[in-house]
Amino acid sequence: MGIVREEHIGDCRLILGDCLEVMPTLGKVDAVVTDPPYGIKQAGGFSGAGGFSAPIERRQYEGDWDDNRPTPETFKAILSASDSHIIWGGQYFADLLPPRGKWLWWDKCQTMPTYGDGELAWTTLSGNAPKKFVYSNNGLMAKEKGRVHPTQKPIEVMRWCLGFLPDAQTILDPFLGSGTTLVACAKLGRKGIGIEIDPDYFEIACRRVEEAYRQPDLFIEPPKKAEQTGMDV
Repeated sequence: MGIVREEHIGDCRLILGDCLEVMPTLGKVDAVVTDPPYGIKQAGGFSGAGGFSAPIERRQYEGDWDDNRPTPETFKAILSASDSHIIWGGQYFADLLPPRGKWLWWDKCQTMPTYGDGELAWTTLSGNAPKKFVYSNNGLMAKEKGRVHPTQKPIEVMRWCLGFLPDAQTILDPFLGSGTTLVACAKLGRKGIGIEIDPDYFEIACRRVEEAYRQPDLFIEPPKKAEQTGMDV
């Protein structure tokens, strides 16, 4: 599959393709910040509704995209891509990742009993003290509205992650999804590379990154015009 398509938006490079094939072509990056599929078969949410009550933009994500977690080969490529990592859902990959002390925990202020109280991220950050971030992402209490992906992380959660990586200028997300990691990069003046295998996710990610550059923080330079590179599969 390789690289099927590329978009360059501001300082972000978005790639449509299989991350296992694309990552070896990128060389080393400063950090990997990502939220892979957990393999817990909850693509349609815990209600089992399949997303039919969700906005139309989210219905395209019905299916089996969360049936399988990334392969051991994929995690090997992720670990080889950088010396610094933040990987959400780390408890689901404990047999594939080495033991580490500094985990991140996002307290979601959850009020729904069917969902977890928060999410965990495995990291290669220095130190052994786990860190906690409190940010509501639940129903009417949610501080960010209009999610377009069932497992979309709030932008503030990803900005918090990048705060642990102050010297990392180029951030890679090999499971880009709806593009939140690169949106955070755009807001913070970082360079971002995102890889997404699903064309619908990819289109949404491109739109969200473009919007982030249209509403930048004051110190961020205006974006370059988006450029598309098409490649044969």
